[in-house]
Amino acid sequence: MAGSRPLSVVMASALALALTAPLDAQDLTHNAKGGNGHKSKPPSSSALPGSSAASPLSWVDDASLLAPGSMSLTISAMRWSGTDLSEFDFPIVDVSLGLTRRIQIGASVPRVVGSADGTGPVGGLGTSYISSKIAILDDSEVKVAVSPIVEILCAGAVQSLPSGESRFQFGVPVSLEVAQGPARMFAATGFFSRGAWFAGGGAGYQAGPRVGLSMSFTRSWARTDTTGATRDRRELSGGVSYFVKPQIGIYGSIGHTVATTDENGAGMSISTGVTFILNPRITK
Repeated sequence: MAGSRPLSVVMASALALALTAPLDAQDLTHNAKGGNGHKSKPPSSSALPGSSAASPLSWVDDASLLAPGSMSLTISAMRWSGTDLSEFDFPIVDVSLGLTRRIQIGASVPRVVGSADGTGPVGGLGTSYISSKIAILDDSEVKVAVSPIVEILCAGAVQSLPSGESRFQFGVPVSLEVAQGPARMFAATGFFSRGAWFAGGGAGYQAGPRVGLSMSFTRSWARTDTTGATRDRRELSGGVSYFVKPQIGIYGSIGHTVATTDENGAGMSISTGVTFILNPRITK
């Protein structure tokens, strides 16, 4: 099966790095203070479900699956800017593999670039995800899928959890996709085992044979954290993609939070990346 070996290597590396990522007192103190007294708190330091920079639709995933044996690999970068703090993630590696017509697996592993002067985010492995996608309804116009996810929180996000909570969390997103000609509409909702929820919706439009446009609105929230405060983050985003070749696409997206406090990652996110689609060889 084409691409199965690279995928297994990436997923194994993601899990190994997450298991060995340090949780020392210096890192936790830095993130607990929001970065040496900064008012803003970067998304990587929050335990709220984050946005995947490798997709212009963020957490709002569609319900389509890769063909069996096909693999998608995305390398991207994202910059978040808050009131008085910024964060840069690179590389962000996202990989997916179609196993059967109704089952797909994948992994997302970001790297947070730390601040040289120690006043910004702590660098290192960011919150990572090992996921699957299972098609429940696979109609030509209406699709429904469920995507069980294992979330591995980074050091900063762990500090936002109540005492004794595990950095390993389990999530169950459910996605809906409705297609009408060149237009598609998406909706997704789900929860994580620590009591965090997310929901959102979006739309995509095929403006040409190679150009795609998208917009989405997402919200993630949790009832309480270590201080007893409610966490809530809302983000509106839009993106454009262009396929240089049938197997190679590039994209750019921009998002901005709405009605979100600095402590919950208020700010603007800009991301760009390249996606490679690898299809299995068909032999006679």
